[in-house]
Amino acid sequence: MKRIFGLILFAVMALSLSAVSLANDNCRNCGRIVNIESVVGHRSSNGGALAGAIVGGAIGNQVGDGNGQTAARVAGAVGGAYVGREIAQNSEKMRFRVTVKMLDGRVLVRTQDKIGNMRIGSQVRVKDGRVRPR
Repeated sequence: MKRIFGLILFAVMALSLSAVSLANDNCRNCGRIVNIESVVGHRSSNGGALAGAIVGGAIGNQVGDGNGQTAARVAGAVGGAYVGREIAQNSEKMRFRVTVKMLDGRVLVRTQDKIGNMRIGSQVRVKDGRVRPR
């Protein structure tokens, strides 16, 4: 009788350990948010410079004709690129630095543009370098 009870107990423990193992395997990238910080960074200035050059060149195209128009187009493009770059560099972009304590004990920090309705304490999954609701 003791032998049967021991075998049953061993089987139950083995099954419960494998279930815990499967749960952890399915959620290797899961955790809970422990901190969220707002950070302000500069936007890329390349897009602003390109947009400024296009607008400046289009405006320069409206001035004069012949060589004068070509010079105005070049001056407009260069001036527009400079102004667009300055505007882009001076505009601020809000980002979020999210700290996640993973179920396996690791701590990951990811910076991303949006956090949606995630808050400290939210259960999350880290996938493709982004923190996402679980």
